Parts: sequence; C-alpha cells; structure tokens
Amino acid sequence: MQNTTGRLRGALQPQVAKREFWAWALYDFANSGYTTVVLTSVFGAYFVAVVAEGATWGTLAWTLTLSLSYLLIMLSMPALGAWVDRRGRKRFLLFTSTLGCVVGTLLLAGANHGTLWWAMVFLVLSNYCYCVGEAVIASFLPTLAKPEALGRVSGWGWGFGYCGGMLTLGLSLVLVVLGEQQGWVASKYVPWVMVLTAVVFGLAAIPAFLWLKEPAAIVETVQHGWFAHIQHAYKESRAHFPDLYRLLCCCACYQAGISVVITLSSVYATQVMGFEMGQTMLLIFTVNIAAALGALVFGSVQDAIGHRLALMLTLLGWLVMIVVASSTTSATGFWIAAALAGLCIGSSQSAGRAMVGALTPHGRQGEFYALWSFAVQLAAVVGPLSYGIVVWVSQGNQRLALLLTGLFFIVALIVLRKVDFMRGVQHAQHAGE
Repeated sequence: MQNTTGRLRGALQPQVAKREFWAWALYDFANSGYTTVVLTSVFGAYFVAVVAEGATWGTLAWTLTLSLSYLLIMLSMPALGAWVDRRGRKRFLLFTSTLGCVVGTLLLAGANHGTLWWAMVFLVLSNYCYCVGEAVIASFLPTLAKPEALGRVSGWGWGFGYCGGMLTLGLSLVLVVLGEQQGWVASKYVPWVMVLTAVVFGLAAIPAFLWLKEPAAIVETVQHGWFAHIQHAYKESRAHFPDLYRLLCCCACYQAGISVVITLSSVYATQVMGFEMGQTMLLIFTVNIAAALGALVFGSVQDAIGHRLALMLTLLGWLVMIVVASSTTSATGFWIAAALAGLCIGSSQSAGRAMVGALTPHGRQGEFYALWSFAVQLAAVVGPLSYGIVVWVSQGNQRLALLLTGLFFIVALIVLRKVDFMRGVQHAQHAGE
C-alpha cells in the first residue's frame, strides 16, 4: 500500500493533493457508465430494434443522430475551451455539462415504439453534454500529472473509469435478468436501465465538483467567434505546433475506427452474431475488463517505451481485431475479438490523451484539449456515419462495413510516422515559457 501511495505521489505535481487526483479519476469512473450502457451495449441495439422498429434504415438513423451531436461539439468546443481558459470556468462547464448529460439520459427512458424524434433529440443532448465534460476533465490532466508521468496518470484515470463502466453495466445486467425473469420485454426494462445509468453518473461525479481545483485563468486580449476561433486555433497549431497538428490528424483517423466499435458493437452483435441483450451486455462487460487492464498497464509501458511507439502498437492491435471480428462466424471468435478490442480501446485512448497533454503549451490546456475534442468528434461523425452508409448501400452487409473500418487505422499509422514527439515537446515548452 505504501509503495502504491508513493508511486501516486511521485507522479503528481507537488501542489496536487491525492484526493484531487481521485476526484478527477472518479469523473472518468462516472461518465464511463454513459458510454458503456447508452452508446455501446444497450441503447444502440434498443434504438435499432425497438425505437426504429427494426427498419432497414435503423442503423443509419442511429449513426446520423450521433453524428449530429458530434458535429455540434466540433463547432462549439474550441470556443468553449478558450472561454474556460480565459475566464477560469472549467468547473462551471464541467458541472453544467454533467447535469445536461444526466437529465438527457433520464429523458431517454421515455423512448419507446413510435418515439423516434424523442429518442433522437435526447440522445443528441446527452451525448453532446457527455463530450463537453470529457474534454473538460481531460484538460485537467497536465495540471495534475508531472510531464514524465502523463501516460501513467492518464492510464490510471482511464482504467479506473472502466471500472465505473463495469459497475453501471453490471447493475444494468442484473436489472435486465430480473426483468426478463418477470417476463418483461426490452421496452419495459431498458427505460429503467437509463434511469440507473443517469443516477450512477450523477452520484459518482460529485467529488470532482467538490475537490478539483480551478486552474488560474489566462489573460487573452483577442476575442474570436465560434467559427473564427476554430480557424484560428487550427492555423496556429499547424504553423507553430506541427507535431501536435499531425497527432490530432492521427487521433481523428483512429478515433473514427474506435467510434464505430463503441457505438455499433451492440448492433453488430445482435444483428450479425445473433446475440440476445443479456449476452451482449456480458460481452461488453468483458470488453470493459480488458479495457481497464489495457489502460492501467499500458500507461506505464507508454512512459517506458515512448508515447509514439506505444500508440503505434495499439493501432496494429486494432487492425488484427478488425480482421478477426469481420471474418469470424463463431461466438468464440467474436469473444476473442471483443477482448482484443477492449485492450486496444483502453491503451489507445489513454495514449492519445497523454500525448496531447505532453504537446500542449502551459496555460492553454482547455484550448488545446478542445482541439483534441474537435478531432475526436470529427472522427465520431465520419466513422459511424461511413459504417451506416456502407450497411445501407450494401443492403445490410455489416461484415463489409466493419472490414472497411480498418482503413481508418491504416491511415492513422501512416500519419503517426510523421510525428516527431520530442520536437513537439520542445515547441510546447518554449511556447509556455
């Protein structure tokens, strides 16, 4: 225990209390339940099968709805990031986005047969607010962790977050099993799953509002409108921080593939592999265990072997997973692919978040993590939407759509080769002086 405490203390900035780190990590714990239950395991399959009533356009409607929420994030998050840096309002934005996601998830409980627009509106609201909170909480990382420990601290937070996803999913699975034993159909037990997810999120997020300290505000004399700010921020990153710019492009590519796995795995499992809701939830539970291990273990590996090489290894792992998942016809093969996906999700997402922190100038974390969020949300539009279009055009060939998803990881590997990480760190340090 003392050794663990010492490792944590040695990884944090001198002014950061341990409870502040745990409050930050608990937010990852809190919001993981939303992605695990709403986006990955339950509501996606429910949306296609029940809300869209099994229509051929159901998968496309699901991906279009999520794409709209990600598009709104792309247009607004860079300006919001700069605003919270300038005004010192990160905690305020974190609280309001959390409240919006919790309320939106509660209102998803009203989604049922013939309520397509209701489901779409509150899916957009809840997912938009979730994405805002994810970007804000990520921007605290460089103020908590020492530069040489960004990978470890990011991995610890992400790994702990998957434990939260497993808790919410486990409680939801109990609810589903008990409901099915009572003869309930999905339209009766899924609304209660949404309520449970919202409550766990809200309760687990409370320590972040109590103990996370607000970073000092940044004085900025130039004001930008939303669209002008996006243009200015990306022009500056491309001109003065080229390696950060390339990393963001790389993130956009591989996150497009990850977004497909996160938002469409339950649809693929039920529509292609023939899994029942309980089986799908148990599958996603296994994925979360693997993801937690990947994030916790790979964070230290990342600090040891280097950020760039670590991310490259995870992208190669993603390619293997895509080939296995799209070609297997057995439940065992799909379980193996799911476990590999979990390892890759935890390690690649933790690696990307840490790399952005290392390449970010001091005092501009909110703005540059907003750029990271912009890249991630761009990917979340392109990835699932391309999958939905391929399924629609190919008249339901989801195997082909999944196989083509591998192209995103191939392009990410090509872009990553052009990132000079040490040069990027030097540029960030000079800019922050």
